[in-house]
Amino acid sequence: MPLQFWLQVVPFVVLITLGFTVGGFVERRHLKRLAAWEAELADILVTDLKKLPVEVSAQHCGLVMGEVVIASDYFKTVAAKFKGMFGGELSTFQTLMDRARREALVRLMKRAKAMGANRVYNVRFESSNIGAMRRNKPSAMVELYAYGTAVHVPEQDASE
Repeated sequence: MPLQFWLQVVPFVVLITLGFTVGGFVERRHLKRLAAWEAELADILVTDLKKLPVEVSAQHCGLVMGEVVIASDYFKTVAAKFKGMFGGELSTFQTLMDRARREALVRLMKRAKAMGANRVYNVRFESSNIGAMRRNKPSAMVELYAYGTAVHVPEQDASE
């Protein structure tokens, strides 16, 4: 085989291997941290209800937001590009979206807690793809933005 062939194949194989091992390690570590943060913030009620229940009186704290941009590793990007040739669901990006959603929600909850809130109502999500898979520069990034209304409900009302 000519040297030029090996100079093209070896970097590709190295990048795939690095993407698979390092990307997987980073993803598992991030999921572990998210689980710890979610457990730490479990006392904050987060809901998509637009209005507080009538029997609950609350002090308004204000708008809270949580935003995150997460990029896919090289392995997942190449795997998705390959799968895209045949069509179907790109399950390689499901974890990417799950991580982004959870991270944005955790950031929202941290900001709500810093404001003194114990509930967040009317939580909504917005997302955008800020990195498209382009020729010779495969990348996949997602921006996810969570927002809602943080309120503080006194303890006697919180139990109702």
